[in-house]
Amino acid sequence: MMQKYLRFMYGAVLLIFSLSACHSADPIDETEAPSPVIPVKVTSPRDSSLSEYVELSAVSAYLEKSFVKANINGYVKQTNAKTGQQVGSGQLLFSLITKEARSIGNTVNKLDPDFKFSGVSNIRSGQAGTIVQVNHQNGDYVQDGEALATISNRNSLVFLLDLPYELNQIIHQNKTLEILLPDGTKLAGTVSGTMPSVDSLAQTQRYIIKVSAGKEIPEGLVAKVRLTKLNHVQAQVLPKSAVLSNETEDEFWVMKMINDSTAVKINVKKGIESTSFTEILEPKFSKKDRIISTGNYGIADTAKVKIQR
Repeated sequence: MMQKYLRFMYGAVLLIFSLSACHSADPIDETEAPSPVIPVKVTSPRDSSLSEYVELSAVSAYLEKSFVKANINGYVKQTNAKTGQQVGSGQLLFSLITKEARSIGNTVNKLDPDFKFSGVSNIRSGQAGTIVQVNHQNGDYVQDGEALATISNRNSLVFLLDLPYELNQIIHQNKTLEILLPDGTKLAGTVSGTMPSVDSLAQTQRYIIKVSAGKEIPEGLVAKVRLTKLNHVQAQVLPKSAVLSNETEDEFWVMKMINDSTAVKINVKKGIESTSFTEILEPKFSKKDRIISTGNYGIADTAKVKIQR
């Protein structure tokens, strides 16, 4: 009888503790937290002219070089030519004297001053340009037809462009080319010819670009030539920040406002890109549509947003 009483008391104590624990537990809050509202800025589509370019390197060169040659056998009596000197057409560069005149010229003149025997021949430049090489100095013995100096024709300046053959159709679409020099100077050029061969290793074809330079440009200068691949005059554009993409960049979308507080995801087809804008080929938006440009990264479809003014 005593054992039954103890069992009863032990069970009662356990029941009291269980009821006390259940009563003291915190009630479950079934109220869901409100969705966060994301601050954003919006923009609208607009029409603009966009172009896609290809930039390649081109090297300056002077195609025409003339040689100043001796017309007699003799010695260089006087030299007026210096490397790098700018010369005009018909400018005196060298004076030559025959070896006979050098030996007996003064003797003949002493015997008959009226004879005026000199044996001196003056050599002048045939064209204007820059002296790029001087081969002889005073006192050198030269033979008839020997080159005394080399002059680059300043009007024969061109840029040589080695164009990959797969782009040869593009260059025919560019009647005028823009050439950017390392100092920021821009020159306008036109294709004046091409070489009838292709480099077997690089698979490039050489094009000759004629320019009209207002200043002296050194030979061998590397410049950038810009070729236009595509040009869309009336392109539907958005700021680049408004267009989002996945990690593989094969899917693009924008976040469009459907009312003052909700943005939805709209897949788009992207076209030409510039430094600031992206062309949207599809779909065609209205000029009044509001597209999120700031704060759109990482937000989900039908997100709650707040437009910042």
